Amino acid sequence: MSRFDGYFLRQLLVLFGFFTLVLVGVFWITRSVSLFDRVISGGQSAMVFLEFTALTLPTLIRTVMPMAVFAAAVYATNRLSRESELTVMLATGSSPWRLARAVFLFGLTTGLMMAVISVFLRPASVEQLEVRQAEVAGDVTAQLLNEGEFLHPAEGVTVYIGRIDLDGTLHEVFVSDRRDAEDAVSYSSATAYLVNSDMGIHLVMVDGIALRLDKQGRTLSSTLFEDASYDISELTSTGAMARRSLEAIPTIELIQDRETIAAIEEFSLGQLVEELHQRFSWIAICIAVSLAGYSTLMLGSFSRFGLWPQILGAFTILVLLEGVRGFVSPVVIDDPRLWGLLYLPAVMGVFISCVFLIFAGRPLFRKRDPVGRAEPSPA
Repeated sequence: MSRFDGYFLRQLLVLFGFFTLVLVGVFWITRSVSLFDRVISGGQSAMVFLEFTALTLPTLIRTVMPMAVFAAAVYATNRLSRESELTVMLATGSSPWRLARAVFLFGLTTGLMMAVISVFLRPASVEQLEVRQAEVAGDVTAQLLNEGEFLHPAEGVTVYIGRIDLDGTLHEVFVSDRRDAEDAVSYSSATAYLVNSDMGIHLVMVDGIALRLDKQGRTLSSTLFEDASYDISELTSTGAMARRSLEAIPTIELIQDRETIAAIEEFSLGQLVEELHQRFSWIAICIAVSLAGYSTLMLGSFSRFGLWPQILGAFTILVLLEGVRGFVSPVVIDDPRLWGLLYLPAVMGVFISCVFLIFAGRPLFRKRDPVGRAEPSPA
């Protein structure tokens, strides 16, 4: 690797890190607002929110990485062109193909990063996230410990708690159980406690009243009690976790046990094949978009005002590749034998880059004298 290749590669990697941080920050803020509201409103702590956020980062990074790679390639090439560094290298005899070596190494490096994220980290993080979400959904204690709100932990059940002391004492408790339409009952008590035992989770209410409505006799009976126990174990979601999503299936299982997964977890073979090759196609996309961004800008000549037409053209190519990728996925799901189509966007990006580099190395409109033709001597 020459000194210029190392210099160019360092510029690309620094800009890639910058654009990745910016894009991840923007997308993270957008998504974290709804996640924070959902987690905190469910009675969970800020640590649970941070844990969920960390588990969503691999998916978020995989989404923004191709855009960061493309932006780094375009920005670095435009800056080197604007500062005449590419012009000097071309004047010394280096061809656009020769200068593309650093860009290819950059795409290969980011592709290896994408391989670790897409093939290993993301499936593991999604699987752990789904497990934690199931655990949080079954944490009825956290769901109930919200002051001054009418909560609905289950269909037909309403719970209200006026105030919660630091020692866990609940005040102004109201519980309405309408799951049995013929035997609806409501409880109201001055104080209550949550008791977790081997028999389950119980809400022990002290000094209250129970109201029971008899619809047939159209009567409302009331019972005063000093203490009463209400079993809330049935309100928890401690049953078997729902089937895992496609994204949570480890890559090694998609390679070795597709037929078993399709039979047990009710996924079609096309869905499994599409998910497997989609993970690997992200690697090739990183190489393709880096070359596409560089080669498009190499079509322009030196200008102090930058290469804005070429930048717009490079962005158009990126949109085109993303559109093709979205188009081929349903086709592969319908017919898994066409899995090679998932790599079509990457192949198109590399092909377009090669064509542009050929044009950049041999401009069609450059005037050349025939080889061997002698200049006419002055009269």
